[in-house]
Amino acid sequence: MSQVQHTARVALLYQAIESPVINGVRKPMKPGGYQDGCADIAYNLSKQAGIDIITPIDSPDPRNHVGWSFPDSEEGIMSALQKGATHLFANTVVFASHPLQTSERVGECQDKVKVVGHPPCMVELHDDKHYVNDMLRKSARFTLPRGWLLEDDGSDLDARLDSLNLTFPTVGKPVRGRGSHGVKVCHSLNDLRDHVQALFKESPAIILEDYLAGEEATITVMPPSEEHPSHWALPIVTRFNHNNGVAPYNGIVAVTANSRAVTPEEYANDPAYSAIAAECEQVAKTMGLTAVMRIDVRRFTAEPGSKFALFDVNMKPNMTGPGRPGREDQASLSAIAAAQLGWDYPRLLEEMLRGAQPLRRLREMRPDNM
Repeated sequence: MSQVQHTARVALLYQAIESPVINGVRKPMKPGGYQDGCADIAYNLSKQAGIDIITPIDSPDPRNHVGWSFPDSEEGIMSALQKGATHLFANTVVFASHPLQTSERVGECQDKVKVVGHPPCMVELHDDKHYVNDMLRKSARFTLPRGWLLEDDGSDLDARLDSLNLTFPTVGKPVRGRGSHGVKVCHSLNDLRDHVQALFKESPAIILEDYLAGEEATITVMPPSEEHPSHWALPIVTRFNHNNGVAPYNGIVAVTANSRAVTPEEYANDPAYSAIAAECEQVAKTMGLTAVMRIDVRRFTAEPGSKFALFDVNMKPNMTGPGRPGREDQASLSAIAAAQLGWDYPRLLEEMLRGAQPLRRLREMRPDNM
């Protein structure tokens, strides 16, 4: 690692602030606000990578996720900075009105602190899955399933569903979701109608997509660095043991139980893997991302060699990992990918830290100046 990172003093930020309602939709919070992942990150950077970690309490317990990270409120961020943090590892959900973007007090330190994370204004825009999918479809450079935005406008739901020329199974999911929350594979019009009505109770707008019947995989894309001048993909991770066609939430089933890295032999024998990895790299470049992201993909059919399509862009991938007592099975999908490259979890975190950007740069980035 560089001299800068050996002298870095890193503070983790967890989600304490609920995301705002944007276009009538609020992104649901994860219980605990990602404090479990923050504890994993802080512990491994400190104990395994030898990096100085700033914590809100002295000597937090490795068996407990509390005390390893600061809330992402203005007071929490300022507390980390006042304790001497030079780097903020934003393991949280940011948005245009987030204190990292808007706080004058935090802004006074924008030239003194670096952040592992995405520009808040970009995240708010790109957390809208319909906006992202529509943008990618319009570019005509990416492979996606058919998809529709369905809004709760009070008109006849059956008539609107009939007009879409749907084929079943069809997937219904929130516009601003988290993990597998609200995602369901519907096998009939009645099944879809019931699911749409349930989703409308928490969101006035939802997404419908053609169901992709083939292999599911996920691709972690790293931001540019000194070694890599452009966005680049880690090895692909393939998913299996789905629950009703949907990969279960990692808080219920550890991803180590239903995921593995694609082998070099599989890559060599199936060009669809390298083709979709290249698309994912271009997605990250198009979106101007400054930190790790993850894109979920599936093959159109179960036939060998079937093409992959992008179906979910994740701005905030789960970053849990082993190291703390009792966390042996908590490798994230990105950590599984990194392991295939020969990186252990601390090495992945160090590489993420290497890509930290000055807070001023993140604050200045907008979709219209990309």
